[in-house]
Amino acid sequence: MSAAAERISLAPAAVKRRRTGGFWHRAARHVMRDKVALVCAIVLLAIALSAIFAPWIAPADPYKTSMLRCLLPPLSPKYLLGTDELGRDMLTRLLYGGRVSLSMGIAPVILATIVGGALGVTAGYFGRHINMAIMRVVNVFYAFPSVLLAVAMAGVLGSGIVNSLISLTLVFIPPIARVAESVTTQVRNQDYVEAARATGASAGRIIVQHVLANVMGPIVTYASSLVSIAIIISSGLSFLGLGAAPPLADWGLMLNTLRQAIYVAPVNAVLPGVMIFAASVSFNLLSDSLRSAMDVRA
Repeated sequence: MSAAAERISLAPAAVKRRRTGGFWHRAARHVMRDKVALVCAIVLLAIALSAIFAPWIAPADPYKTSMLRCLLPPLSPKYLLGTDELGRDMLTRLLYGGRVSLSMGIAPVILATIVGGALGVTAGYFGRHINMAIMRVVNVFYAFPSVLLAVAMAGVLGSGIVNSLISLTLVFIPPIARVAESVTTQVRNQDYVEAARATGASAGRIIVQHVLANVMGPIVTYASSLVSIAIIISSGLSFLGLGAAPPLADWGLMLNTLRQAIYVAPVNAVLPGVMIFAASVSFNLLSDSLRSAMDVRA
């Protein structure tokens, strides 16, 4: 009887796993059919590839200064996008800056998804006192605005890339944990989970084989919408002097150092902001497309 019950419990899990695979396949097809999302994906791919291969495609040294070539306008000889306040090539600085800005946008979200997802799934599956203990702590951090919390934590930890990474990770753990807890609470009472419990399967096995396969879609979709926010907040921290430190190339730090040249060389001063805008909007629109692909009503 137990063997039959086990087969009953495993069958829905296999069906759910197939549905999960179908979800990602459907999401990919939806993005390919969505022209706006496809353009955003191409833009992000171009930014990512240019950042990865910056040492090979950059036309100059990102740290080489020249006081004789300060704030040259775009389309100057040998300087396609001009130079910054220290005579450094803007195109090169933007390419190298993409490495830091994209990393600070993606890495904290990945870390927060792992930690927040684990906390949310644990709270949602076990419920009661464990849920109360975890979610009370999460709600304390969730009560503060993301930007204010990031600035406060970065101020306590100090400036630097590592401290900014820790600050952003802590900022995004609460919202991801809330989403994970919500979807896990809905899944834990499904028939296939109850059947798995009836066979005597351990909580860890049920979570890995039955729960995660059904909650990863909503968690990852929501987490993808946080990447654009992470890029903006990390750039803001660098702009305030709490993130990347000179002479490191970072879009937010470049905005800070070029802010005094806004009246002298406005195009040069706004170029880092254009890159931040393009990357954040592309991530945002792409996540919207992924969210609409997940909507069963669509």
